Amino acid sequence: MFQLQERVAVVTGAGSGIGRAIALLFARQGAQVAVLDVNEPEAQRCAAEIKAAGGQALPVILDVADAESVDRAFEQVAQHLQRVDVLVNSAGIAHVGNLGNTSEADFDRLYRVNVKGTFLCSRAALERMLPNGSGVILNLASIASLIGIEDRFAYSMTKGAVLSMTRSVALDYMGKIRCNCLCPARVHTPFVDQFVAKNYPGREAEMMAKLSAYQPIGRMGTPEEVAAFALYLCSDEASFVTGGAFPIDGGVLVK
Repeated sequence: MFQLQERVAVVTGAGSGIGRAIALLFARQGAQVAVLDVNEPEAQRCAAEIKAAGGQALPVILDVADAESVDRAFEQVAQHLQRVDVLVNSAGIAHVGNLGNTSEADFDRLYRVNVKGTFLCSRAALERMLPNGSGVILNLASIASLIGIEDRFAYSMTKGAVLSMTRSVALDYMGKIRCNCLCPARVHTPFVDQFVAKNYPGREAEMMAKLSAYQPIGRMGTPEEVAAFALYLCSDEASFVTGGAFPIDGGVLVK
């Protein structure tokens, strides 16, 4: 079960965190993985790790918010791997702030990466999926697209847009392209460690405990747990699943 043999999977933000975990797992399950990231060394490292384990990977550098960069990246994937069967839109950035203290520059930056980036990559993948008559797009939304979270105004806006795009794509391409989104609560990634160290020096342990306690289950999720859910949604076992928004939240929604 959950095999991706003879599939080409494109994963954005695959250099680190959740995207990296998805890329590694998909490769273990037989996919040829295009490792897309704005950070070239991280993309190269992830691809090298896949190859060292016996998998197939193509590192590709792109800025998801730049249309020309996205077109070049997907053309590179098509030239080297011939097709696109699966797209995982994992690239994204975060922001802490409410309506009153979110700057226009921050709002635009979040929109460009999280919303426009998902749009551009999905459109590029769609163009290469439709001639084959099938494909899977999986978007990384957030629990913030389903409930309100304090001081996440701009971030929640972008993830709400990702959820809406997911449902629109699923409806417009029913029977051809399956499109779902995952809605994680807090996931323990290197980004979280860096964020806490930068913003709460000397209070790292206190803040990590607070972030963990937000989930009723008592901890943050792991990138590997999100990757396992992503594998199911992108596999043939989920062929009856489209247009869904799936929480992976440690019990947040049942509080």
